[in-house]
Amino acid sequence: MKRKLPQVRGTQQTGFTLVEIAIVLVIIGLILGGVLKGQVLIDNAKYKNFVKQVESYRAAVYTFQDTYRALPGDIGVITALDGATAGDGNGVIDGAECNIDEEESCKVWSHLRYAGIIAGDPSIITADAPPTHTYGGQVSAIATGSWANDVNEIKILTLGIPGDVAQRYDNEFDDGDARSGDVARYDPGNNSETYDLTGSHSVYITL
Repeated sequence: MKRKLPQVRGTQQTGFTLVEIAIVLVIIGLILGGVLKGQVLIDNAKYKNFVKQVESYRAAVYTFQDTYRALPGDIGVITALDGATAGDGNGVIDGAECNIDEEESCKVWSHLRYAGIIAGDPSIITADAPPTHTYGGQVSAIATGSWANDVNEIKILTLGIPGDVAQRYDNEFDDGDARSGDVARYDPGNNSETYDLTGSHSVYITL
């Protein structure tokens, strides 16, 4: 009597083939590429908005000067700005930072708002008066002084600017040196010519 040999079952394949793994990796790469590209677009949009904000405040001061023949914050005769609190009219906007109630660097924002040049509550002349910029910090002051670059002039003080943004702005609109020029970091004792790209900075921008 013949004995039947047991049939050997074919082994089942488990896991993924190299082709399947390659397809998955390609899909992951496309997703990551899309995410990174999207982040770059967002970062560029925020930066461009910040640049526009600075330009808008610069234009606002010039518009005020042309209209009232005086500087916002400093204007001493304010009959045309009903409700506004006058400055001392000496041709200088006092106050390195809007952090003292009724300082001229705080009144700047009030005067620009009473004139209808920028939006906001014109009655506020305290440290809450400054607007915020794209990156969440204050555009603290527009004032006359020699801070950051040792040149006495009207400057816009922006607080909480990311280091990479500050460096990019300085490279694009000035000399790229954090210590000098029309765009300069306010950080006494820091002699580095570059910004800390991972830090946050107070930056004065010449009007």
